Amino acid sequence: MKLLIKQATIADPQSSFHRSRKDIFIENGIIKAIADRIDQPADETISVQGLSVSPGWMDCFSHFCDPGFEHRETLASGAEAAARGGFTTVFTLPNTKPVVDSKAPVEYVLQQSKYLPTDIIPIGAITKNTEGKELAEMYDMHNSGAIAFSDGLHPLQSAGILLKALQYVRAFDGVIIQVPIDKSIAPHGLMHEGIVSTRLGLPGSPVMAEELIVARDIKLARYAESKLHFTGVSSKKSLEYIQRAKDSGLHITCSVTPYHLAFCDEDLMSYDTNLKVNPPLRSREDMLYLRKAVADGLVDCIATHHLPQDWDGKTCEFEYAKPGMIGLQTCYSVLNTVIPALTDDQLVQLLSIAPRRIFGLKPSIIAEGATANLSLFIPEASYTLKKEMLASKSHNSPFLDTALRGQVIGSINGSKKTLYGI
Repeated sequence: MKLLIKQATIADPQSSFHRSRKDIFIENGIIKAIADRIDQPADETISVQGLSVSPGWMDCFSHFCDPGFEHRETLASGAEAAARGGFTTVFTLPNTKPVVDSKAPVEYVLQQSKYLPTDIIPIGAITKNTEGKELAEMYDMHNSGAIAFSDGLHPLQSAGILLKALQYVRAFDGVIIQVPIDKSIAPHGLMHEGIVSTRLGLPGSPVMAEELIVARDIKLARYAESKLHFTGVSSKKSLEYIQRAKDSGLHITCSVTPYHLAFCDEDLMSYDTNLKVNPPLRSREDMLYLRKAVADGLVDCIATHHLPQDWDGKTCEFEYAKPGMIGLQTCYSVLNTVIPALTDDQLVQLLSIAPRRIFGLKPSIIAEGATANLSLFIPEASYTLKKEMLASKSHNSPFLDTALRGQVIGSINGSKKTLYGI
């Protein structure tokens, strides 16, 4: 298979072709040539006005619900959504049925995803059945292909268990991923605690429930001398704690979601169940601080927290709605829309370079002789998201019928390509 990409702007700070407009010739999944003009005959040619190409994007926190909850998402539909969103690698949550807490489920996911357009790497559970009581078989899961470990949708509450996990993964340089939520504080909270929750008459979850876990877990990581990644960080104070930990030399990293950058608690005035998420949407002050932190480089990477929910899970009273939204296909567009000052260099750092570095994956570089691992996008294009555009089996997105800036047209992952909208 020969593929020719015509006159694309290369966005890759690691490449000698960075910021130049070139033709890229790919044969059997390998970049054979990069030049000002290539006239080599090809089986397919991609020629799109304003096209940019970057190293393939990676998401470290998505739920593909397979096995056990295939009515919400499957590995195939999740991989297609990721590929259409420009992602070539996705870490999937262990909260399936059965839970990914031993080597067999890890091998199932890796085997099933071999022929899918996106590389799917399962996150191994920290504890058996993600119950937070007893360590799972992390070493076996690592040997089978798991790179990171988390209890996913059930953040680890026990300091003692988390400390043991942090010490355990040091043996193979693993990374623990934690969503910072203290479930003992306002366990019935439905949104951020503040003026808006009072006006809406909904029980609130104070920002302290996040900040306490961040502060505690930083101390545990310091003691264990291990690697810890916070994801879904939503608070200004949490980011300040994390930055101080980094400054002191700890192996602490963090990611934020696109929806915490796009929305705040004020947007819940319409009781839109698609905006019910964990951690909840915070104050406008927190949202604006998160945007600044992303632009200033305080945030390491972006995690979509792609969490499909079926129709029944969202079309109900806010109290009974299940948390989460899908986000793989809209991630780049949302970032480009809500933080328009972000450069392509910064976006590539957030979506490709940093996550691969954090989790010890081989860098993806646009160079002759390298495997083609590419995301294709048009920064200046605008579009309105429609339901029929979504590859996911679930449609719980607050961005439906919303105008967004920056359009992804697909991805190339070795010999597997996904082109959409051209």
